Amino acid sequence: MNCIFENLFSWILFVASVISGLCYVYDCKYNLKKRKAAVEEARVSLGSGFTKKQENKLLEPQGVVGQVGSLFYVIVLVFIIRSFLIEPFRIPSGSMMPTLQDGDFIVVNKFKYGIRNPLTNKPLIDISDPKRGDVVVFKYPEDKTVDFIKRVIGLPGDLILYRDKKLYILPKEAEQGARPTLIANILLGEGNSIDGIGRVEPFKTYEEDLLGNKHRMMITDGTPSLEPYFYKQDRMQTAMWKVPEDSYFMMGDNRDNSKDSRFWGFVHKDQLVGEAFGIWLSLDFSRTPDSQRPSWLPSRVIFDRIGGLK
Repeated sequence: MNCIFENLFSWILFVASVISGLCYVYDCKYNLKKRKAAVEEARVSLGSGFTKKQENKLLEPQGVVGQVGSLFYVIVLVFIIRSFLIEPFRIPSGSMMPTLQDGDFIVVNKFKYGIRNPLTNKPLIDISDPKRGDVVVFKYPEDKTVDFIKRVIGLPGDLILYRDKKLYILPKEAEQGARPTLIANILLGEGNSIDGIGRVEPFKTYEEDLLGNKHRMMITDGTPSLEPYFYKQDRMQTAMWKVPEDSYFMMGDNRDNSKDSRFWGFVHKDQLVGEAFGIWLSLDFSRTPDSQRPSWLPSRVIFDRIGGLK
């Protein structure tokens, strides 16, 4: 029963495909013959006055069964594309800023990490494994009905440290006795943001070199360290994690405003959904304090954000 709620929309499309398919078969077997007979009668009675438009009208599926059956191919096509090829998602928060922001609509490659059963999300055919630096959609380990999006920081076997807002990684393939590497950052700029209760918080944007994968990330100077709340792995120090086999360590690019593996642990490969590879729409929902516009109504389309992830 849990897998139904975890993959609810896939189940809805699957059930819709079955129902529309049964209606399509029934309509073809019992009603289509009657419609073709009506066409022949009209052709005989009207002769040359019988037009193609009239023929198409008589051949159109009628009634609930016919109309539902006529949607069969469309529903199946949507089910296949969404389940095995690509799926759209909306970014609901700022945890991946500056790479992604609230209001971005992204496209996810569903087959990048393997072909999965759309009803259970279990892998059927492995294709590739996530790479360090990939932006990945996955089932939130604490509530698998929710989809999360974060960046892959740690691969199976890696040792991860995050102390004083500095990231260290010791890759699995490192030589014996090697020490974790401090991940290098280059300052790109500074700015201010408004938090949920109206405070102005200064932040800095960096280019992070994640052992060969460069991307942007943010650190908010005034946010305190939350190490006491970090996930504590057995036989490991606080703020230190050894990534288990077939699992990944995920972090948001907005490092001080992201609930990620630092707080709830690892993502197993069975929980992966796909890799985010582009923004197909970006809407701005910001507004002035005196605005009467409903919160769900965007104020503008941000065209320069549309395209590949930067």
